[in-house]
Amino acid sequence: MKTVIVGVTGGIAAYKSCEIVSRFKRLGYDVRVVMTKNAAEFVTPLTFESLSKNKVVTDTFEKNREFEIEHISYAELASAFVIAPATANFIGKLASGICDDMLTTTVTATVKPVFICPAMNVNMYLNPVTQANIEKLKKTGYHFIGPDSGMLACGVTGPGRMSEPAEIVSQIDRFLTPNPDLRGKTVLVTAGGTREPIDGVRFISNRSSGKMGAAIADAAAERGARVIFVYGTISVPVPKAAECVKIETTEDMYREVTARTDEADIFVMSAAPGDYSVENYTPHKIKSESLTLKLKKNPDIAAAVGKVKGDKKLVVFAAETDDLIQNAVKKLESKNADLIVSNDVTMPGAGFETDTNIVTLIERGGAMTALEMMDKRRLADVILDAVKL
Repeated sequence: MKTVIVGVTGGIAAYKSCEIVSRFKRLGYDVRVVMTKNAAEFVTPLTFESLSKNKVVTDTFEKNREFEIEHISYAELASAFVIAPATANFIGKLASGICDDMLTTTVTATVKPVFICPAMNVNMYLNPVTQANIEKLKKTGYHFIGPDSGMLACGVTGPGRMSEPAEIVSQIDRFLTPNPDLRGKTVLVTAGGTREPIDGVRFISNRSSGKMGAAIADAAAERGARVIFVYGTISVPVPKAAECVKIETTEDMYREVTARTDEADIFVMSAAPGDYSVENYTPHKIKSESLTLKLKKNPDIAAAVGKVKGDKKLVVFAAETDDLIQNAVKKLESKNADLIVSNDVTMPGAGFETDTNIVTLIERGGAMTALEMMDKRRLADVILDAVKL
């Protein structure tokens, strides 16, 4: 889920920001609101908290909250900022690098796209200083939406009216989600390897890096999906737009995935869960000249999903070293999957820990597509294209 930070400054158009927050929520965005103290004179923080379902930030030195460098955390959390309304005062401070409240501090700290929606008296808007500040910010990379011309709160007609909430949200949504074909859908992605403990310090694992799963999670979020990312040991950052669930063992992953089968519309099982766990595990470090492990079969996560998925889509992966197609077709059928992504991990540029992959897609019904080598992020979109509802 992408996060939009809505900054509200002290202008009469602040009431329109309520609709902006509401529209972003209806599109599936996580919305956080940062208000200036003057903005709170027009609309109460409680109104925005009710609409966004999140705490509203107003004070840089707010008491009685968990310690957090909030302007930094919001700057990193955001997919984009929208300042609506943006007063001449705010625009001037931002253009001059003045950070004297939570909103100016947070916006200055971000490297994410910032959309500024001016709203002010026509003479204030046309003032050469205001125009110079706007041009300076545009050259710096800030995006501007509006203002429109019309009857202003002061009774004068001219430019300075904040653009309508529907237009503001539409423009930013097109920027953040240019291809929203998975909007309203939930995609559950598993990624990485599991760790099956031998004793208190040792475990059995594999070489899965989680790169393919993370790429699929990112791709699904870019296309508007809610993403649940259930992951084990990975060597890449977790996708910021996903709801992340960390696990250790295959049993952990089985429990977390099967608990969410009612939530998801598409399941992408790109993790490499261990097939076996240690039956004679001990919490103490084993010290002996020899060691014999007794292994037991782990639950089959993909097969469990396949049994209950109904008309939902299930994608599985087959990492093979020989008889690629034959083994992949068997796995596709045994898991009741809709698509299997099969690859020969012995080929250069394919398999574990690489940034690229070479795969053959096999669909239920037998359709088969051999793909050239491509980076995993591009492959993620190809996979989602094949199973989108």
